[in-house]
Amino acid sequence: MARRIQTAATIAQRGAVVLALICFLTPVLWLVTVAYKPARDVFSFPPTLLFTPTLANFRQIFAIFDVPLWLWNSVLISFGTTAASLLLGVPAGYALARLRAGWATGLAYGFLAVRMVPPVATLIPFYLMMRDIHMLGTVWAVILLDTTANTAFVVWMMYSTFRAVPPEMELAALTDGCTMAGAFFRIALPLAAPGLVSSALFSIMLSWNDFLYPAFLTNADSKPLAVGLLSAYGTKDITWGTMGALAHFSTIPIVLVALALNRYFVQGLTRGLH
Repeated sequence: MARRIQTAATIAQRGAVVLALICFLTPVLWLVTVAYKPARDVFSFPPTLLFTPTLANFRQIFAIFDVPLWLWNSVLISFGTTAASLLLGVPAGYALARLRAGWATGLAYGFLAVRMVPPVATLIPFYLMMRDIHMLGTVWAVILLDTTANTAFVVWMMYSTFRAVPPEMELAALTDGCTMAGAFFRIALPLAAPGLVSSALFSIMLSWNDFLYPAFLTNADSKPLAVGLLSAYGTKDITWGTMGALAHFSTIPIVLVALALNRYFVQGLTRGLH
């Protein structure tokens, strides 16, 4: 009887997972197939997956839009933000983790609260600030603002990660003549590699998918792919084939990065939650 209940529970769990995957992946499948459909087949009724694929939509976006420039801007914003966030957030998280004061935990969660502030609430002040320092219309304005938000998350993530690293190993290195900086770079940082990778991946994804700040702070020469997707919107309708083709370049790079770092990502999340 117990085995039957366990089997039924397992079937129910796997069924729920499959149902969730179908719900989440069906729109993605539709968007992918739209990129290869002729315009007449996009809204064919009844809908079908059997059609003659075409690359016309891809040829069109490269003929009309500067996709390589948009892709380069997205890469520059994402990896520039990630590098700056890690440079600031990792040492801060380590310092909080090794701080013995009782308010260190509250301060770490205070950093996390900064990340929870809706971006739209800070858009106008940041816009005026970037205008006054003559950075409006550049990717550096987006990098600066995304770094402000992502560094707060990195501090909280690395604080939790470094707390799981035994400080006795660093004390042993100090006893053997290692400096504080040496103990950090040679002992603590390698042991915190999963959390470091998770923080980097989160920062890349958040910056890559950011739309609000780039939409208002960049111009035609500095906008990323997330903003370039708006080009599929016309005055009267939406060119779904164009959007599907652009979505390939917007989603495939970040999905490949996530798949490549998936093992470290999961390890970092589970360690950071302790």
